[in-house]
Amino acid sequence: MRATLLHQAGDVLVGNVADPKIQEPADAVVRIVLGCICGSDLWPYKSQPLTDTPRQMGHEFLGVVEETGPQVTGLKPGDVVVAPFTYADGTCEYCRRGLHTSCPHGGPWGVGGVDGGQGQATRVPYADGTLVKLPVGEDSELLPDLLTLSDVLCTGYHAARTAGVTRGESVTVIGDGAVGLSGVIAAKLLGAERIILMGRHTPRTDLGVDFGATDVVSARGEEGVAAVRELTGGHGTERVLECVGLKDALVQAAGVARDGGTISRVGAPQYPEVPFGFGEFMRNLTLTGGVAPARAYIEELMPHILNGGIHPGRVFDRTVALDEVAEGYRLMNDREALKVIVRP
Repeated sequence: MRATLLHQAGDVLVGNVADPKIQEPADAVVRIVLGCICGSDLWPYKSQPLTDTPRQMGHEFLGVVEETGPQVTGLKPGDVVVAPFTYADGTCEYCRRGLHTSCPHGGPWGVGGVDGGQGQATRVPYADGTLVKLPVGEDSELLPDLLTLSDVLCTGYHAARTAGVTRGESVTVIGDGAVGLSGVIAAKLLGAERIILMGRHTPRTDLGVDFGATDVVSARGEEGVAAVRELTGGHGTERVLECVGLKDALVQAAGVARDGGTISRVGAPQYPEVPFGFGEFMRNLTLTGGVAPARAYIEELMPHILNGGIHPGRVFDRTVALDEVAEGYRLMNDREALKVIVRP
């Protein structure tokens, strides 16, 4: 089959790899209908050293079950399914607590003999614990919306949930990427009264307003902090969703948080240590968040998509064929696209 392979920084190619096959009794083989490129894919895209063993890329996909192992009981060939961005057994103590990303039997796509999500098909370990059946056909117009359940919508929701957003509160969302915009959707779903989106790319922040942001602050750093505090009577907001992963964004998050407030960071951290010291300690700020256990949220969020309440698939502004995936990476890396669908 054909799959996306990263050979070194900036060198993404589509090549031939072995067709996925059932290897374990709990496996399924899924034909991928839609995959996509994630902002976190850009980190290895920018930094991967040259390797003789290129990894398969992609961790967000939905598709059709083609084959199942003998222990798979909840799925059958022909089912349309979505996969969270890590696989998990669904039965361990962590999975039962909704922390599927800590499953001792789970792992990421594209490594360890498991296929990636930017290809024609993939072998899914622990299919019953990993995959969620979708009540639509593979030609449904809702597929882009449902694809966000694989990662970004659940990650934005994880930010809002771990921050403790409740009805009537004020929230600042830092970052106008797909995760930040999903954070806006999530904050609104949880009843936030005021949602301040910090971003400087107008087409993205306009989409954020459509999603529910009440205010947009384009300034960064001290100027941005001052703008948020001016909007909130000098106090800042009770909850802050940090959806970037850079040190400056986390420092900004502390600046816009109200004393006693909560910061949830879900942007993959690109800094060696948390830059908080005695000043933040004195303000009684809570720092939470982390990698989103997407599998725990899929069935909770799916009804909002099916009933038309939210349209998170609007974060996809480009679609490329699998053989054009290198152009998709370039578009996202050069900020010419917000999020790119890859269609095998």
